Amino acid sequence: MLKSTTYHIALGSNKGDKFKNIQQAVDAIHERVGNIKLISKVYKSPAFGFEGEDFLNCCLVLESDLKPQNVLEILLEIETELGRTRTKTKGYEARTIDLDIVFAEDEIISTKTLQVPHPEMSKRAFVLLPLNDIASKVKHPKLGKEVFVLLDECEDESVLEPIKIWLKNPSKQYDFSKFNYIAIEGNIGAGKTSLATKMAHDFNAKLILERFADNPFLPKFYEDANRYAFTLEMSFLADRYQQISDDLSQLDLFKDFIVSDYDVFKSLIFSKITLNDDEFNLYRKLFYLMYKDIAKPELYVYLYQNTERLQQNIKKRGRDYEQNISDDYLEKINAGYLEFLKTQKDFNVKIIDISDRDFIENREDYLWVLGEICGD
Repeated sequence: MLKSTTYHIALGSNKGDKFKNIQQAVDAIHERVGNIKLISKVYKSPAFGFEGEDFLNCCLVLESDLKPQNVLEILLEIETELGRTRTKTKGYEARTIDLDIVFAEDEIISTKTLQVPHPEMSKRAFVLLPLNDIASKVKHPKLGKEVFVLLDECEDESVLEPIKIWLKNPSKQYDFSKFNYIAIEGNIGAGKTSLATKMAHDFNAKLILERFADNPFLPKFYEDANRYAFTLEMSFLADRYQQISDDLSQLDLFKDFIVSDYDVFKSLIFSKITLNDDEFNLYRKLFYLMYKDIAKPELYVYLYQNTERLQQNIKKRGRDYEQNISDDYLEKINAGYLEFLKTQKDFNVKIIDISDRDFIENREDYLWVLGEICGD
């Protein structure tokens, strides 16, 4: 997963349906740039530097995996799509929408097309006042002063008036509040860890990740499955039991829900494939003795991925011990999961086919998956 950057974006409009222009820009930023964390109040302000209609202005906090130059390029595309035509004449002019990067964390950028922090922001009340709503303690990386200090020192005497209509944050349409515990499951290479990690980050969830990388028997199993299958499955059984028991019992009052990249019942699915009948019967008895009191997820999401894409993902992430996994083994796992899910009466299950989706690289696909998870 790429490290996300926190951006502060200023938005303004003084032409056409101003509020609608800004809301459409917010929606487009959400769809194409990243997760919107906060939006300020909207303020009416006089045109600055030219005679024209009053502006509506606001600021937002945005987290994105994109680099600043890419964010700028998309913002310019959004401006164009919303009807802004930039002219080569110097000076200010009316515009349907104006989108500017104010901060990109503590980065200082000076290129022909992009300057961050925005060079004029400390002189503009229509930037500083809405920015103060959502980032008063953020420090200007060049001036070394917090936003509230810059606002207090600003010599711009423009009178700004907050309007009584609030912009909608499109990130709020994904309602996970009805779930305390969501499990993301899938085959090897389906992307369950990536999805669970991104959801936890974007929606303030406690993240539980399976500690498979620490299992010393996993590489040995892929070298000699018959010899190490029972040892591997028993090791996973003990680890998953201990981890899920500990993590589910530890409440985090500052998180809204729990999301994990596995469910404990995967132990039965994998063991049925890897163990002979006698071993599996013994294993199943031990499993139900250990797991009878473990809480079940309120939502079980299964990411279905076709075998070809699974193999591509496995090769891409480059774990040496996974490189010789056969198509047949992956297909047995998929079949095992689907058969298991058919028989579960107590689970709220959603099977999502992501064979033609790439929610890691493509934000549109990521939002589509969120919509599938939250939808009825």
